[in-house]
Amino acid sequence: MTRLIVAAGGGGDAVAAAMLHAALYGDADHAVILTYAWDRLLIDPLPGPRGAEDFTGLEPLSPAVPKVPAEARPIPPAGSTLPRLAAELPHTLALIDPNNGAEGITHQLEDLITHLQPTSIDLLDVGGDVLARGDEPTLKSPLADALTLAACAQVNAPVRLLVAGPGLDGELPYEDLRGILGPLIHTFTAQDAERIGPVLEWHPSEATGMLAATARGVRGTCEVRDAGLPVPLTDQSPTVYEVDFDEALGRNELARALMATTTLAEAETLSREICGFSEIDYERNKALRLKEQQPATLDPESIRLQLTQFEAEARSRGVTHTTFRHLTEVLNLDGSQRDELRRMLLNSNPEQYAAPLWSITAADPHDPSRAR
Repeated sequence: MTRLIVAAGGGGDAVAAAMLHAALYGDADHAVILTYAWDRLLIDPLPGPRGAEDFTGLEPLSPAVPKVPAEARPIPPAGSTLPRLAAELPHTLALIDPNNGAEGITHQLEDLITHLQPTSIDLLDVGGDVLARGDEPTLKSPLADALTLAACAQVNAPVRLLVAGPGLDGELPYEDLRGILGPLIHTFTAQDAERIGPVLEWHPSEATGMLAATARGVRGTCEVRDAGLPVPLTDQSPTVYEVDFDEALGRNELARALMATTTLAEAETLSREICGFSEIDYERNKALRLKEQQPATLDPESIRLQLTQFEAEARSRGVTHTTFRHLTEVLNLDGSQRDELRRMLLNSNPEQYAAPLWSITAADPHDPSRAR
């Protein structure tokens, strides 16, 4: 049997889909994970999502949907985590191409459903911004989720909407989502997290990283993203809820407006009109800033001093954990230095690794290297 899981926002949602599949369906069924190639600028310096034309080595899964095998490669300067995910996850990764708007994604879904005849279809969002109305001041990235919600609403097949880790994307807090969440489907465990543990050693997803960390029992407050958003890590964080699909669509004004779109540019225009912004505009502006910014040298002594200062300031804000992605940005490093930074920190202070997060421990007054 084949299960189809649509990763609503791409990126870490595809990794979480693999953990969800193992937890709910076990190893007997095969999963096809339909996802965007839309990575943060640390991975892909080009703003916005990548389409099929941005890769070499894609293979046809159905007439309208390409498969991303391990051998596929993004065409430089584009970057993508999908080929490596394809190599490390025991599932088929299929590519959402948003260049033809929600109508194009709907056509892809219908084609895939006809071809696969899946036993079930789940639309999975980590964090819950798929439930945004569009006017929330904390909302940062509604477009991808709204497009997949709009497309799934138009297929002639039952789609179950699942939200994992409500509040973990740092956009809509759990308190704002609690009233719309339906039945509890699953609470992830440490055993569930082990399924994707090796992937999260390198994958930069913060929300899915926190989902796995809380499944292992981590609690506190995690500081994420370039803006340093504080995200509570609570007993609700490793949960998965079903949400009534029609209620979600009725709540999400952007998704309803996107249903007839035939281009990504048209979808962006609607996002600007309804939400007041397009996250691709934000990526464009940030990419320009990064081009002008000289990355810091990864000097161990300088990094240690900067890290000590950051940790002291973070503790004063009540922060207990952070992500390596956030540390990379805080220390003014570029994406290519993230893995080296992670290795450096794990070698020097392995006790602070709360996989896959970095624990900001209380300062030890008896340790001169930590007190300076």
